[in-house]
Amino acid sequence: MTGWTGKTNAILIGSAAILSLGIVTGGYLLGDGLTRAKAADRAVTVRGLAEKDVTADLATWTISYSATGFDLPTVRSEIDANSKALQDYFRGMGFQPGDLKPSSTNVSQYYNNGVNTITVNQRMQLRTTDIARAQKAVAGQFDLVRRGVVLQEGSGMVYSFTRLNDIKPEMVAEATRDARKSAEQFAKDSGTAVGRIKSATQGYFSIDARDGDQSGGGGDTPYKKVRVVTTVEFYLD
Repeated sequence: MTGWTGKTNAILIGSAAILSLGIVTGGYLLGDGLTRAKAADRAVTVRGLAEKDVTADLATWTISYSATGFDLPTVRSEIDANSKALQDYFRGMGFQPGDLKPSSTNVSQYYNNGVNTITVNQRMQLRTTDIARAQKAVAGQFDLVRRGVVLQEGSGMVYSFTRLNDIKPEMVAEATRDARKSAEQFAKDSGTAVGRIKSATQGYFSIDARDGDQSGGGGDTPYKKVRVVTTVEFYLD
């Protein structure tokens, strides 16, 4: 009986030792895991900016004019004369016939004291990639007034930059580099180091007039500035 008891005690002691070792090992692994998880959770979120000066590659000028009279043939004749004056003006500027096209025509009439008044509104649109020539045309638009064409409000040139996709990758990379610089400064101040990217969000690309740039008439300008802001989260080592 004594021998059996001794064996039982030995088994219990061995089991306790194994359990203790398991607890110590488990505690170490748990602690190490928590340390690694805590280290992995250390991160900093920063923003990076990229800007690029560009020149518009498309100019669109919507020209609105009208004529008013008491019978349609007379009003239509005046509109046709204005349209011809416009075509002659742009042809003299060196534009091709296909660069200027009618975009819309609207006819309205109303009666006042038994008198029928007719108004025809006409729109022509110039569309060109020759930006320098477009600027010259806008600068000399008073010549259209001398030719009898009175431009309505809203007849303005719009300059567009259409090659955004060509510069997107370069600008996103630049914005990411700028974000890393900010993260490195933060890491330096906190005594850590910047690791790999944890997450990143590309911001909205905006195309606006360059600071201080505008056309002679105070309207749109072909000189643009493209901006993008990215938000990047970096791990800290």
